[in-house]
Amino acid sequence: MRPSERAPDQLRAVTLETGVNRYAEGSCLISFGHTKVLVTATVEENVPGWMRNKGAGWVTAEYGMLPRATHSRGRREAAAGKQTGRTQEIQRLIGRSLRAVVDLKALGERQITLDCDVVQADGGTRTAAITGAWVALRLATKYLLDEGVLKTDPILGQVAAVSCGVFNNVPVLDLDYEEDSNAEADSNFVLTDGGDIVEIQATGEKRGFSRAEFESLYGLAEKGIGELFAMQRAAIGA
Repeated sequence: MRPSERAPDQLRAVTLETGVNRYAEGSCLISFGHTKVLVTATVEENVPGWMRNKGAGWVTAEYGMLPRATHSRGRREAAAGKQTGRTQEIQRLIGRSLRAVVDLKALGERQITLDCDVVQADGGTRTAAITGAWVALRLATKYLLDEGVLKTDPILGQVAAVSCGVFNNVPVLDLDYEEDSNAEADSNFVLTDGGDIVEIQATGEKRGFSRAEFESLYGLAEKGIGELFAMQRAAIGA
């Protein structure tokens, strides 16, 4: 039995609330159980210096945890003067995941930044950020299309992510913190709605895991992400 009493292939309660920031071109507050991430999409009419005059745009992400996202107050990274390696790794993962489903040439020479702020953490913050960031990005590009700024839709498809792990020797979907911290193995899957793999992160924690276990985790991820794709489409009114 899982601590949450969920079935092995059951997601936590997931909600995606859009339009939560009146100023951003796209925004989404996504919740996976007690994990909550606020994502805002900002459109800027410029690109990084190394992208200039290439006729293409850029999609990037920043990630951070608010001081009381966890049980005790964490110091703001800005106050410490530098980002942790974990933060840098996660925001690069989010950016890579989104660019996998964007035609950067169709975006033109402009940048969209996805700011992912963890309001409350209970496991799976990076996967929640990716799933919510696609919604915010889709809304931002829709705004640009509606305003006539873009002539061609730069979004090629959907991308979403979910965690899976082996807990008490059973492969399970969507780990909360209690499961994640006690899992024999854990993984993060980033997949597109076309069936492509963008990234898989899989680690044996207390022991190694077998190919059969990995294939079970992959199957759980496909099921869970399929459900997330439907929720994303509902959130944007598609």
